[in-house]
Amino acid sequence: MRRFLILFVLLPIAIVVVVLSVANRGSVTFSFNPLGGAAPGWSATGPFYVFLFAAVALGIVIGGVASWLRQSRWRRAARVERVNVERLRAEVAHLRQRLETMPALPGPRADRDAA
Repeated sequence: MRRFLILFVLLPIAIVVVVLSVANRGSVTFSFNPLGGAAPGWSATGPFYVFLFAAVALGIVIGGVASWLRQSRWRRAARVERVNVERLRAEVAHLRQRLETMPALPGPRADRDAA
């Protein structure tokens, strides 16, 4: 399974990353100022592939956070059910212990007819 993952998933991704890095190595300026001012502190200069991969990584992080937030309802339900299961297990253990300490019931009388 690991070999399959490496050969058919990670290797093509690595090839795409290398090709994109080589094809987009030109220097670009990324401006954080939406109004287009001349403030140099509001911009960053670097190879285009750095900004491209940073945008992909940011998208993965935002998607993961959004998915985690949407699943909070199911995690909460699982916590409630886990507490319920533990309570029921304790109750079963208590009833078993109580059953063991009860005196034995008398069996059927031998002098009665079976029918």
